[in-house]
Amino acid sequence: MTDSPLVARARQHALGDLPRRTALRVPGKTAVVDGDVRLTFAEFDAAVGRLAAALAARGVGKGDRLAVLSHNCWQYGALAFATARLGVVLVPINFMLGPDEIGFILDHSGTTAIVAEDALAEVADKAIAQSGVTPAVRATIMLGTPPGTQLGWEDVDAWLAEAGTPPDVPVADDDPLRLMYTSGTESRPKGVLLSSRSLLWEYVSSVVAGGMSADDVDLHSLPLYHCAQLDCFFGPDVYLGATSIIARGPDPEVLLRTMAAERVTKFFAPPTVWIALLRSPSFDTTDLSSLRKGYYGASAMPVEILREIQRRLPDVALWNFYGQTEMSPVATILPPDEQLTHAGSAGRPVLNVETRVVDDDDRPVPQGEIGEIVHRSPHATLGYYRDEAKTAEAFRNGWFHSGDLGVFDAEGRLSVVDRKKDMIKTGGENVASREVEEVIYALDAVAEVAVFALDHPHWVEAVTAVVVPRAGAEVTAEAIRDHCRSRLAGYKTPKYVVFADALPKNPSGKILKRALRETYAGIVEQP
Repeated sequence: MTDSPLVARARQHALGDLPRRTALRVPGKTAVVDGDVRLTFAEFDAAVGRLAAALAARGVGKGDRLAVLSHNCWQYGALAFATARLGVVLVPINFMLGPDEIGFILDHSGTTAIVAEDALAEVADKAIAQSGVTPAVRATIMLGTPPGTQLGWEDVDAWLAEAGTPPDVPVADDDPLRLMYTSGTESRPKGVLLSSRSLLWEYVSSVVAGGMSADDVDLHSLPLYHCAQLDCFFGPDVYLGATSIIARGPDPEVLLRTMAAERVTKFFAPPTVWIALLRSPSFDTTDLSSLRKGYYGASAMPVEILREIQRRLPDVALWNFYGQTEMSPVATILPPDEQLTHAGSAGRPVLNVETRVVDDDDRPVPQGEIGEIVHRSPHATLGYYRDEAKTAEAFRNGWFHSGDLGVFDAEGRLSVVDRKKDMIKTGGENVASREVEEVIYALDAVAEVAVFALDHPHWVEAVTAVVVPRAGAEVTAEAIRDHCRSRLAGYKTPKYVVFADALPKNPSGKILKRALRETYAGIVEQP
């Protein structure tokens, strides 16, 4: 056998190839609908090619980082494939972050090009000024904002109007194509590197275990900066040749109108959005007869909500997706026929994932016993960017360690019972408790603080802070929240702030957050 680059190129099956191959199969089928924009797969693939050509013409090439800061739009999806076609690493950024948080990501990732929604260009400029990097390429996407692009920013629409052919770039299976920033438990997010192989095998797993098909009409309302929406749903839709309807966000009234108008058959959202749909006054008067497949993730769906969905949408099959960014992100799925009989379960490992539950010495524990959830899979990340120590720790003994605690039942279903990492998932967003704690510790009046999650009827989990003031100092809950809002994204600001004389600790001095959750569970208002 020879290590021939021609053979390798002929055998290539990379992320950037998907739009072209789907366009060759179904050129005239509707690929993407975004407001008044309706693109066939042939048109979508052509747009991907023009974006790739424009980036290449501006010197953006394989291995470079392109950051995207935008609400959902069809251009976002096209950029995800255009960068992959060039071997450029896409860096999706949460549009709710502040300049300091964005600046850290730009600096840490080594971003050399950035595309921002026009309305977010000013925030991006502030982030660039704080980051220490100067992207050579800056462009904006116009999303209904008045004309007047920021000084020094191009217009992505102008890229789409340019004539050009992108270079033919070989992309190997394990070339990095995505750098996703996840909060983790540290004060700064970690950069998770995903390769073409990671993403494509995850697409296959999602399609098979999630019952997806080319006939789907999928409504995308969760942010495309989340790998859940981008890589469990939008990417597989392009792969299959299914139709994608792009929504700016999960507004219940807009979603219901869109479902009826576009005859949507498939929809994913965290439990908070499903609950908002059910509580909408328009729900019972909206024609949802086309909807056949429903998906949820980020947290367990309350059993009563599962029952309500099945009662009010009897023809909709539900799937629960469990995983994390480092798994691209799917690891296990609970199918429709087990939603009520095994409510709260994360299901079984998907087609291309092997999962174990292990003890502190990485030895498998018996069924029914709790341990850490670990995986072997091509889905898994290439590692944490610029952090060899965390990568080595996460992959010790040849398994990816999730940091979640779980238990297998006798039939191989996994239940996630707790997290080793103090991650809070509020409204579908990840919040690192330590990051919030460090911001609160910056106040002179604070002696100690513990941040944790409380179960919440709307947000699923609410960020909660218990504060021990310094002796003789005075501080109010509102002052703490105002301080957090000035340093953090709004969803990271504690919804509850309570004061205590001391924090519960074990003999080694570790704060007992489980005890805090039990003590303060009653402060959450019930519907």
